[in-house]
Amino acid sequence: MLFSSITFLYYFLPLTVAFYFLVPRRLKNVVLLFASLVFYGWGEPKYTRLLGLTVVLGYGFGLLVERYRNKRAGRILCITSVVVTLSFLVYFKYADFFLSNIHAVTGWNIALLRLTLPIGISFYTFQIISYTIDVYRGETAQRSLIDLAAYVTMFPQLIAGPIVRYSDIADQLSARQHSWHGAAEGIRRFVIGLAKKILLADQLGELCSVFRASDEKSVLFYWMYACAFTLQIYFDFSGYSDMAIGIGGVFGFRIPENFNYPYISKTITEFWRRWHISLGTWFRDYVYIPLGGNRKGRWRQLFNILVVWLLTGFWHGAAWNFILWGLLFAVLLTVEKLWLLRKLEKSRIVSRIYTLLFVLFGFVIFNAENVGQAVSDLGGMIGVGGLPLISDETLYNLRSFGIVLLAGGIGATPVVRNLAGKVSEHPAGDRILEFVEPVGLAVLMLVMTAYLVDGSFQAFLYFRF
Repeated sequence: MLFSSITFLYYFLPLTVAFYFLVPRRLKNVVLLFASLVFYGWGEPKYTRLLGLTVVLGYGFGLLVERYRNKRAGRILCITSVVVTLSFLVYFKYADFFLSNIHAVTGWNIALLRLTLPIGISFYTFQIISYTIDVYRGETAQRSLIDLAAYVTMFPQLIAGPIVRYSDIADQLSARQHSWHGAAEGIRRFVIGLAKKILLADQLGELCSVFRASDEKSVLFYWMYACAFTLQIYFDFSGYSDMAIGIGGVFGFRIPENFNYPYISKTITEFWRRWHISLGTWFRDYVYIPLGGNRKGRWRQLFNILVVWLLTGFWHGAAWNFILWGLLFAVLLTVEKLWLLRKLEKSRIVSRIYTLLFVLFGFVIFNAENVGQAVSDLGGMIGVGGLPLISDETLYNLRSFGIVLLAGGIGATPVVRNLAGKVSEHPAGDRILEFVEPVGLAVLMLVMTAYLVDGSFQAFLYFRF
């Protein structure tokens, strides 16, 4: 089930919220768990049992790890839990990648498994791992299987994050505050996220599809595609995160922020502090720091960065272009730490251009079907192959999608937020916003409903990871 669907917006969500607030406090997690399983089973019924098994194993390991926490057995149990949980992810997501590469190297005739990737497995796997490790580090294990299952399967963030760590939400599972103000703020955040998805990300995705289908590509068309996908993935994923945070707020949960205007960054280091924050902090706390972080000398730190970014790339997909993507950022972050950061501090304009260019190149690699296509796309951006600088089809699509590209470029910066903040500083402006905002949100919902009825929407990009 998609957030951006009539079924979810006008049937599933209203019924879930109604039941949630009608039942007594002790049953709220039961309602949330049941709704989450229905939500997941709606689109992935055959893998609901896998999700349930993962939760039950995490629950059992959590209790055992806590019991033997200060003994050698506790460490062994924690490692076993991580290995078992990761084994499901490796089997479903990476088995064919390894088999195909073994075939390529050895020539052995190995049949691929061709497994369907369970939706959300990359996200809920990391949440179970964070739970077990947090318990090993001192967090109290969850005694209620229902509460733990409600945490892992919570439908607002189950499919594509943010990756909510157990330590961030443990207290909220048993005691959280509900208020009309919190619910209203959650609805506002949800509508804004939905608008990002339907009105910007999906339209930018259409431009990317037009580019792929085109037989008259030009250098400018390659750059338009690169800009369109870079904006699309931002609005698609940050829109999903906004919706998850918004729905979580309706249910009284404070889900951590996942994006902070990454495209205004002055360095790649800053970019990764602003982009997919929950994944970055997860790798920092559960991989980078346990490897030694920056505590064991400069060269060990650089090695740790390489490991983290190779894993980050591989987490996103079982293909060499994702590994190449991770390696690119490992190299850039290493170069910045060694000497480039000091150079970039001298010019805010140059530093921002540098950052945006490499992020752009990175997402071209990220969105390619394979390394060959990535190289071809990057080559097209510099005119390799005798491509024309511009073409009639390019101009046509620039006219067709120019407004959405411009809107996306502005929306990816804090300009609108800052403008609204300045208006609200004045008493008259604040009163105007109190009236304009709900009316504007209602109009947005009407417009987006029209798009959904027409069937012009796409699945979220991060569903495939």
